[in-house]
Amino acid sequence: MLPLNAELFAPAAEIVRQGFLAAARTQPHVLPIRIYSSVDESQEVVSLYRQAIANGALAVVGPLTRNGVSTLALEKNIPVPTLALNLIEEQSAGPLYFFGMGAEAEARQAAQQAWQRGFQHAMCISSSAQLSQRLLFAFEDEWLKLSGGSLSEVEFNGDPAPLLDLKANENSMVFLAVDATKAQLIRPYLPSKLPVYATSQVFFGDNETLINYELDGINFVDMPWLLQADHPAVMIYPRMDPPLAPDQERLYALGIDAFRLIQLMLNDQVHNAMPLDGVTGRINLYGYTFERKSIPAIFEQGRASLPGRSVTPSPRAFPSLSSAPAKISNP
Repeated sequence: MLPLNAELFAPAAEIVRQGFLAAARTQPHVLPIRIYSSVDESQEVVSLYRQAIANGALAVVGPLTRNGVSTLALEKNIPVPTLALNLIEEQSAGPLYFFGMGAEAEARQAAQQAWQRGFQHAMCISSSAQLSQRLLFAFEDEWLKLSGGSLSEVEFNGDPAPLLDLKANENSMVFLAVDATKAQLIRPYLPSKLPVYATSQVFFGDNETLINYELDGINFVDMPWLLQADHPAVMIYPRMDPPLAPDQERLYALGIDAFRLIQLMLNDQVHNAMPLDGVTGRINLYGYTFERKSIPAIFEQGRASLPGRSVTPSPRAFPSLSSAPAKISNP
C-alpha cells in the first residue's frame, strides 16, 4: 500500500515500489504482489487494508507516510503480518511492525560513537529547520542517557559569529544537526582538530566531490547501499540505470529491505534471522520496531571512506535493474 497517487509523496512511493519489486525479482517462488495506490493515506489506508485482506492478502507492506502509519496503528483488526514503512511512537495492535529511515536514529548513533570514543563535552550546531531540531533533540537525548556529559548549543542561521568561540580540546566534539549545504558554511569556522560528527544528511554521494572536499574530516553514518557497494548483502540486488540521486537510492534500499523483512515475517523466521545485514544497515527487532544501524564513514579527499579501508568502488560496476517481468497487478 503506497501513496502512488499523492502529488507530494508519489515520487518517493514509486522509488520504494521499484526497490521492493527489484528485490522480489531476485527470488524464486515469490507470491504474487498486488499494488494498492492511494491519494491520502490517512483517509484511505484502513479501507485499502480491509480490501487487501478481503482479496486474500497473506501479508501487507505499507503505508509509507507517518500519518498513514498512525492511522493504521489504530486499526484493531490486523489479521496478517503487516510491515508499515515509517516509524511512530504509538503501540501496534496485532502483527503490525514498523520499519523506516528516521534520521533521528542516525543522530543517536552519532552520540553513541562520540561517547564510545571518550568525549565528555558535545557542542551541537543546528538550524531553525524542523528536521535539524529533531536531529538535535535525538542527539542530546541519547548523549545525556549515555554519558551524563555536558552539552552546549549553537543555532546557525547564516551568521558565523556564534561559531568563532568554539575551541578544540581533547574532551570535546561537535555534532552537526544540519544538511550538507549548511555544513559547508559551518565547516570553515570549526577548528581543524575538533572532531565533527553528523548524519547522512551531509552526504550527497561521491559524485559531489567539491562539496565533499569542503566537508573533509567530518564523521557521518549512512547505509551500506551508498557506502559499501561490495558488501555481499548489497551486491546481489540490481540498481536503477541511470543511478538515482542519493535520497532516492535510500528509498530504493528501503524497498529492498522491506521485501526481505516481509518474507521473513511470512515464513515466521524473523527472530532467527536477527540481526539482519540489510542494504539499509544492520537491522534488529525491538518490540514491534525494526531498527537499523547505519555504518560509519568519514570524508577524505572528496569521497566517503570507511574506517580502516579504502573508498569503495562505484555502484555503476554492479548490475542494473532487470527488465524481467514480475508478478504484479493493480486492484
